[in-house]
Amino acid sequence: MELFRIKKDIPFMRHALIFNAISALTFVAAVFFLLHRGLNLSIEFTGGTVMEVSYSEAAKVENVKQTLEELGFHDTSVSIFGRAQDVLIRLPAPKEGSTAAQQTDAVLLALQKHDPQVKKQRVEIVGPQVGEELWTNGLYALAMVIFGVMVYLAIRFEWKYAVSAIIANLHDVVIILGFFAFFQWEFNLSVLAAVLAVLGYSVNESVVIFDRIRENFRKQRKSSVTEVIDNAITSTISRTVITHASTQMMVLSMYFFGGPTLHGFSMALTIGICFGIYSSVFVAAAIAMWLGVKREDLIKPAKPKDETDGAVV
Repeated sequence: MELFRIKKDIPFMRHALIFNAISALTFVAAVFFLLHRGLNLSIEFTGGTVMEVSYSEAAKVENVKQTLEELGFHDTSVSIFGRAQDVLIRLPAPKEGSTAAQQTDAVLLALQKHDPQVKKQRVEIVGPQVGEELWTNGLYALAMVIFGVMVYLAIRFEWKYAVSAIIANLHDVVIILGFFAFFQWEFNLSVLAAVLAVLGYSVNESVVIFDRIRENFRKQRKSSVTEVIDNAITSTISRTVITHASTQMMVLSMYFFGGPTLHGFSMALTIGICFGIYSSVFVAAAIAMWLGVKREDLIKPAKPKDETDGAVV
C-alpha cells in the first residue's frame, strides 16, 4: 500500500554530513543535560510513598500542590487518578525520625483543613532498596535489548549494519533521556517501558531500509552505493509516513485522553518516533555508507562455473 510515490530519488546521502553534524550536536546537548541536571527519578526508583485520596467533588490539583508545599514537600507529584475526584500523591521517602504513616497522616490533616470530606483511600510504600533494584533491573533490561538487537542485525545483515543501527538507536534513547533531563519530567517505570519500545520501533524502521538496500543491490547492478541508498530511502517514504502517522495518532490519543499517568509514556514515544525516523534515514544509513558497505556484504558473488562440470568421462 502506498499513500504517494516519488518518481525521482531524493539525494539524502548528499547532505548526510550536515544532518549528522546536527544530530551530533543534539546528542552532545542531551548528554550535557543528563550529566548537569540528571533525571527526575520517580519514587519507584528512589523510594517513597504513594497516597491516594478522594474528594466529594472534582479535585483541584493546584490547591493540593500548594498544601503540600506548605508542609515542606516540594518534590512531589500530584495527578488525577481515574475519576476527577480521586487524586494520586507521590511523596519522597520520609526524613529521619519520622515514618511513612506519620507523613501520610500529616498530609491528610492538612488537606482536610481545606476540605473536611477528603478521605484516604490507600497508601503504598516503596523502600529505597526496592527502588534501587528496579533501577538496576531497568538498566539490565536496556542492555539486554541493545545486545539482542546487535546480534539480530549482525545475523540478518552484516556487522556494518548492526553497528550503524545500534549507534542510531542509542542516539534516539539518549535524546529521549536528554529531553526528560532538560524539562525535569518525571522518569518512572512507564517511561522506561517507552524507551525500550522505542528501541524496537526504531530498529524496525532501520530494518525496512536495510532490506530495501539489499534488494536494490540485486536490481541496480550499475548504481553506486550512494544511489542505491537514496533509492531505498525514497521508495520507503510512503510506508514510513503511513506507519509513523498511524502510530503517532494512537500515542497522541493516549497523551490527551489517557490522563497524567500516561503523559510521560506518550511523550517519550512521541520523541522516539520523531527521532526514530530521523536516525534511520540520516544516521543509520549514513554510518553504514561511511563504514564502506558494498554489494558483496549482502550478496554473495556468483561462483565461476567449473569447465569440468557436466563433462562426460
